[in-house]
Amino acid sequence: MREVPGEIYFECPDCDDITVHDVLKGKMGTRSLDATLRCQECGLVRTTTVTFPKQIETKVVVSDGADSASTNITLEDDDLLKVGDEFHMDDGRLVKISALELSQGKRVKTARATEIRTIWAICFDVIDIKVSINDDRRTHSKSVPSSPNEEFVIGDILSFDDMDCLIHSIKVQGRMVRRGAVEARDIVRIYGKFRRRSYAVLDLES
Repeated sequence: MREVPGEIYFECPDCDDITVHDVLKGKMGTRSLDATLRCQECGLVRTTTVTFPKQIETKVVVSDGADSASTNITLEDDDLLKVGDEFHMDDGRLVKISALELSQGKRVKTARATEIRTIWAICFDVIDIKVSINDDRRTHSKSVPSSPNEEFVIGDILSFDDMDCLIHSIKVQGRMVRRGAVEARDIVRIYGKFRRRSYAVLDLES
């Protein structure tokens, strides 16, 4: 049987929010806690029953480039998952959900943990951002590795081995961004204008 915790997150009726509560005394059941709680925000003391969600082992298939590996993660039965959600695996890797497969084999964009047979995900620690660079004659296709939370700013310069480019617009889902900054996780493609690379002039006399 689980030990009585010293504090828990629970809904406070006076704060009208989920807050940290001290467990003054309590008795554990299989999936519940009969306890006297004190809200750390407002000090309200009350006796109530806290029901804990059921733990569910769920299969996850993680793709990292051309490689895929299967493992399991623990979900709670009231968890709601959707395509595009990010979470950390037990080994610390950040992954992003690409599909949710139900017990009947159907793939959906949103599902409760109890409905899911397999979570399909991709490694998301480092992502390759597609970049299109125009030099007035042709468009060059490049890519730049990035962490998901790195920001790309309109007007910044991106440097590659053979050219530089000025970012003039960034495509995200459903629209084009032409000012400000965008996090890498939201970017579909970066569009840039070719910039001739400048080289330092050597002072031969020195």
